[in-house]
Order: sequence, then structure tokens, then C-alpha cells
Amino acid sequence: MVRYHRMRGRPTLWLPGTDHAGIATQLVVERMLASEGIKRVELGRDEFEKRVWEWKEKYGGTITNQIKRLGASCDWTRECFTLDEQLSRAVIEAFIRLHEKGLIYQGSYMVNWSPKLQTAVSDLEVEYSEEPGTLYYIKYRVAGGSSDFLTIATTRPETLFGDVAIAVHPQDERYSKYVGKMAIVPMTYGRHVPIISDKYVDKDFGTGVLKISPGHDHNDYVLARKLGLPILNVMNKDGTLNEVAGLYCGLDRFEARKKLWSDLEETDLAVKMEPHSLRVPRSQRGGEVIEPLVSKQWFVTMQPLAEKALLAVEKGELTIIPERFEKIYNHWLTNIKDWCISRQLWWGHRIPVWYIVGNDCEEEYIVARSAEEALMRARDKYGKDVEVYQDPDVLDTWFSSALWPFSTLGWPDELAEDFKRFYPTTMLETGHDILFFWVARMVMMGIEFTGTVPFSYVYLHGLIRDSQGRKMSKTLGNVIDPLDTIKEFGTDALRFTLALGTSGQDLNLSTERLTANKAFTNKLWNAGKFLLQVLPNRDNVSGWQNIEACKFNTEGYLLRLPLPECWVVSKLHMLIDAVTESYNKFFFGDVGREIYDFFWGDFADWYIEASKARIYHSGDDSVALVAQTVLLYVFENILKLLHPFMPFVTEELWQALPNRREALIISSWPQTALPRSTDLVKRFENLQALTRAIRNARAEYSVEPAKRVTASIVGSEEVIQYISEEKEVLALLSKLDLDNIHFADSPPEDAKQSVHLIASEGLEAYLPLADMVDISAEVQRLTKRLSKMQTEYEGLKARLNSPKFIEKAPKDVVRGVQEKAAEAEEKINLTKNRLALLKSTVMLLQ
Repeated sequence: MVRYHRMRGRPTLWLPGTDHAGIATQLVVERMLASEGIKRVELGRDEFEKRVWEWKEKYGGTITNQIKRLGASCDWTRECFTLDEQLSRAVIEAFIRLHEKGLIYQGSYMVNWSPKLQTAVSDLEVEYSEEPGTLYYIKYRVAGGSSDFLTIATTRPETLFGDVAIAVHPQDERYSKYVGKMAIVPMTYGRHVPIISDKYVDKDFGTGVLKISPGHDHNDYVLARKLGLPILNVMNKDGTLNEVAGLYCGLDRFEARKKLWSDLEETDLAVKMEPHSLRVPRSQRGGEVIEPLVSKQWFVTMQPLAEKALLAVEKGELTIIPERFEKIYNHWLTNIKDWCISRQLWWGHRIPVWYIVGNDCEEEYIVARSAEEALMRARDKYGKDVEVYQDPDVLDTWFSSALWPFSTLGWPDELAEDFKRFYPTTMLETGHDILFFWVARMVMMGIEFTGTVPFSYVYLHGLIRDSQGRKMSKTLGNVIDPLDTIKEFGTDALRFTLALGTSGQDLNLSTERLTANKAFTNKLWNAGKFLLQVLPNRDNVSGWQNIEACKFNTEGYLLRLPLPECWVVSKLHMLIDAVTESYNKFFFGDVGREIYDFFWGDFADWYIEASKARIYHSGDDSVALVAQTVLLYVFENILKLLHPFMPFVTEELWQALPNRREALIISSWPQTALPRSTDLVKRFENLQALTRAIRNARAEYSVEPAKRVTASIVGSEEVIQYISEEKEVLALLSKLDLDNIHFADSPPEDAKQSVHLIASEGLEAYLPLADMVDISAEVQRLTKRLSKMQTEYEGLKARLNSPKFIEKAPKDVVRGVQEKAAEAEEKINLTKNRLALLKSTVMLLQ
């Protein structure tokens, strides 16, 4: 994108930067410390942060280096990092402004808790996977001296210590008599909970009786808040059970599950276990099972921010590409929940909140830009002897990253003005998997802090998957390092392969695709080498003056060109328009395919070959000059069109061409709406059709590659005139005998002894058989071949005529034999016809 728009003459800036990846980075460093036998808490916060910075300096440039090697056309002098001083200042400023508007608040709510990392994680950072599990059926005694039991089914029996109610459906007659009574929670020394009714209960799940554990289930939490039920937490931050669990206190949640079930069996309260498919929430970072937990966190009120972001798309201020993601964007923002922005980590932007030392009430806090400011405010409010301490949590990395495009908040004026020259930006290009993590949040923050959307377009590309369509992961061992791919296939081949994907759709990266596009790169390189061989020498001043004097931007000049030259220039001008339109519509896959087809299918396979007739066989310098000029004109424009995709090979070839005055990267994009002649394009297509027909006939009759054959070309006067004018090109491309190509308006006398070819309407060719093959030898060869084919055919027919085969063989096998028999019959008939023609020719020649 940036290379294309730069060549169009537009001011461009690709601003490179990386975020600090709070959870992922801390996880990696903690693992590294663990290998040394060190725990984070043993180091202390300051020393741990120092170790993370050391790790960042050593390994943090890996992705940046990959991006550079991939040819990203960034302004690397402006490279940023979210924890840089200026960006950090913007993050703190944003928090303070949102808090002042009442959009940031602190509260205890249900969050996704990572026991291993001991931090809350976003809903978007939790991945659900279908896994085999167990459904446990447990008896709950009905209180009040009754001998009745209610049996509940649960996948997490260890959470029963947090039960605050037993629920049934209001219309479930099986349990209506128990509603309003109390039940005794097993293994809790007789703790009673009410039996209630609510439509939330699914009568068909398990037994239709549901345990309500609002401290450990999102849906139960919502129900408890609706009904005013208490919330009981039975779990510590590390995933062990707390004192509420009694004898199970200190056990890991999964160990507690096993022990509890064993104890339930001993007390005859366990009914049964049965296999059950579970939708397990796992941390996107560490892979561990996430625990729903009520925790005190910082939140952003999202609804007022989301409304403005929705309106931006509705009014057309923001366009999402592909369009189908607009519905997903709208759905997410319409149903958005408040954003938990605090993380219990040490790596990241520290939350700018301070509390009073010795004050147990954390509801009283001070929001400030620095510790000095916080202390001054605290002393103004509580007296000069007070001290303050900062909230230990950090902000969600995505909160920091969402401020990227407008990170001038809190900057000095001179820096802010410099940055604002590029705000709002035209384009954000990113993966569809972070549409909500990052894009939507940037839109909301951008509108909130600047009053405008941070970009006009959001282009979403897909994920790069392995050749089997699997997401790359270290667990599967299928991660592809782009640098390894570059080493084997080259940067340009990799870029071209990725860019050919359809926008918004995932791409399966296979060796076959990369190999094919490496071959394309080589083809481009070889075409450049050919040009350098046939162009005038650098010191041939008059030759280059003649070439540079040729202008292809007028219809008069175009129509004076010979047919092949007019055809290829016309096709190029059509290509420029099509490619430019596709670039503007963000159809990058179409761009790549259009250029690929033209370069390989038209320029390399046809025009380069046709030009050899001018350059090597015409004996006329003026004719050769026209070919040289067209070769250069078309090739340099191909390089321009391809440069955004394949910057390295195109720049190398461009610089190798004589008289290059500027680098390709800053050259002008080809002019659009240039002249073309559809009539002359059609004429050359007739010449191509004739060439293909002759080539196919040569292949069909196994004519030796070096043999030049005689041909009679038959057509109308108009057709014969323009075809005959390109006699040398036709002879070269079709391997005809230049001295024995005859043009006429009627079939030749030896038509019956010739292969008759129909190239197109009004254009035919006759190739004398005797001139193409040794007829007697060909008759013998085809006779043997026919005998073998008939034997194979009879074997296939015998199988099809067997009732046992038809009855017992699978349908697809029978169908396969039928298809083979039909194909064999068709080949037999073709061979018979060819033999008949050859034999009749022998008789006529005798």
C-alpha cells in the first residue's frame, strides 16, 4: 500500500512500532527466570523490570528485523515502543482524562482469571476449545428432616463450596414442590441454601436441577446479581481452594475435584460420572484453563464510546474492508461490555492511581500524572504527614496500543504538531483477528480524544496458516519463520504469495505456492537479462536518443506500430488501468494475478519471442529499434506495477537498465487512460490462435522440435494481409519453413493429404502430412498403439459386463471404470481417424 501510494505522488508514512506485549513478555521472562531457579517475587518489582528490559534489548528486535527483511517500507527513524517516555505520557494522560469524565471506575466484578499468570485477561484473550470432560451427578439433601434428595449435574464439583442456591425451572413439575425449601450443600457440615425457580434453568440439561455458584460462573454471576443472591468465592488467586472449602483448603482446583468426588462416593452422595463434551476456556497466552473469578479491577465504561464508533461507520467516515466485517464490528460494539483494563502484572504502564499509606479504605484514591503530583494532592487533602503508594497493577497492553495513532496526548507542543501532520491517517492495515482487540478500540479512543476517526479505511487481511490450513502454533510445531522462508524462496516470492490471498480470508502457506512464485521471480529476472542483452550499449548515444524519443501516449504513434508491438502496448495500457483500479479498491489479489498473467502469458511467452524475429532475423536496424523500444517500455512499466509486491527484484532490474535517473521506489506510477486498439488486439489474437493450432498439430503428430514444416494459410483478403505481414513472426513462433508459407483465399491442391486446422472464424491452415512425419513409420506406430488401446478397452468392458462387479463393487469404483472406458473409446476413435487419414495419404502418393 505505502509503495503504491508513494509512486502515485502522495505523501506517505508507514510509522513502525511495537507494543510491550505485557502478558506474553512477562510469561517468557518468568520462564527464563524459572530455568535459573528464580521466582519473580524473590527478585522484587524493580529488579524484575530491569531483567525484562534486558530481555527486550536482546530479543525484542526479532519481529522488527523480520519486518525489515520482508521489505516493509517504513520510516525506521520514527520507530516507537509503547513504553517509550513520550508514548507512556500519552497513556497516562488518556487514563486521567477518561477518569475525569467518569468513564473509568474501580469495582469488583466477574473477570477471566489466569491462575498461572495471576492476572485478569480480556474476554478476547480467552479461546474456547471442545474437549472431552466429565459430568458429575451429586445428591443434595432437602433440609427440614426430609429424606428426599435433589440430584444436580455439574462439570466442576469443586465449586460446590461456593453454592448459594439450587435452581429449577418454574414449569418443571418434577421439582415444583421443593421450591421455597432449603437444600444442604454436600461436604459443608450442613450449610443450607435456598431452592429457587428461574427460567434461566435448562430443564433438559442433566437432571434439570442447577447449582448456583456466582463466584465461579459468568451466567450464575448474572443470575445472582439479578436475584440479589450473595457471591461466595472459594478460590485463591493461584487456583487453589481457600478457607471457604474447609478441609480442601490449599488443594489445587483439579486435585480438589478428584478428592471431593472420592469423598462423595464414600458418603454415598455421588450418583454417577458420565463423559461429556466441554467448551473449555483457555488462556490465549499460556494455554491454561481460565477461572471465572470475582475480582477488584479497573474498568472503562464502553457504551458512550461505542456509540460514536458505530456512528462513524454508519456515516461513512470509516470504511471496513472487506465489507462483511462491518457487521461483525457493529454487532460487537452494539453488545459491548465494560472493558477490564487492569492487569496484575509488573511489565507495562503502571496504573496512575495512588492510595494513602495506613488507610484501609481503598475507595479513597488519588489519580495523578506522577508520584510527586499524587503526594502533593494527598497532603493537600489529608495533611502533610501522609505518604502514598501506587496501585500495583498495570494497564492492559491493548489500552496502551489503542492510543497509538493519537499518542500526542501530553506531549510537548512542538512534538505534537509534528505528529499531527499525519493524523488522521488514511489507512490501517491489520489482521482480522484483532479487529476488536485493537481496531475498534483505536476508533473509540481516537474519536474520544481528537473528535475524529483515526483513519478512513481499515483493511483486514487473514491469518497465515500452514499448508493443511491449521493455525500456526509451537505446540503443533508448524510455525514458519519468515526468515527461513526468505532464505529458501526469496523475499519477493514470499511477499507475492501472501499478497495473492483474498482480503479477509486466511491463507494456507504451502511450498507449492512459494515454489511457483519463486519461478515467477526467476522468469522476471531472465526477462531482464534478455533485455540487457538486446538493448543498445550504454555508450550508444544515438541509439538511446532514438529510443527515448518514442512516445506511446498518442493514438497516432500506437497505430503506426507493427501488429505484435501494437498488441503488447495496447494490452499493457489495459493492464495499467485494470491494476490501478484494483489497487484503489484494495483488490490486491487481483492486482497480482493480473500482472502475473500479462507478464508470463503475454509479454514473456509471446512478445519476447516475437521480438526475436525483429532483432535477430530482420536485418533492419529500424525494425529492431522498434522492438527494442517496445521491450523497454513494456518491461519498465511491468517493474513499476510489480514494485509494491516485489520490491527487491524489481529495484535490482530497474537499476540495471541503462539511463536510470532515479530509484524505482520513488519513480512515478504509470499514466492511466493511455491509447489502445481493440481491433489490432483482436488481429494479434487471431495470429496467436493460428500459432497455437499449428503447435498443437506438431505435438499431436510428434513432429521433431527442430523440423520446419510447410504451411498453407487460408482466409479472407483482409486477414491474409495482416497475417502475411507478420510472416517472420509466425514462422518463428510456429516453427514453419519461412520459404514455404503460402497465403491464399482457398484450400491448396494437396488439402486432402494435409492436416486441416481451424484457428478462428475465417482463418485456417493446412499442413502437408508428408512434410511433418514419416507416414509409413507413423502408420506402424499408430497400428501398434491402437492394438494396445483396444486390448485395454476390452478389459474395461469385460469388467463392466460382469454382473458380480456391478453388484459388489463400490459405486465410485464402477463410475471410475466407466469413465476410463469412455475415455479409451474416444482415444481409439481418434487414432482410427488418424490412421485412415495417413493410409489415404499413402494411397494418393503412390
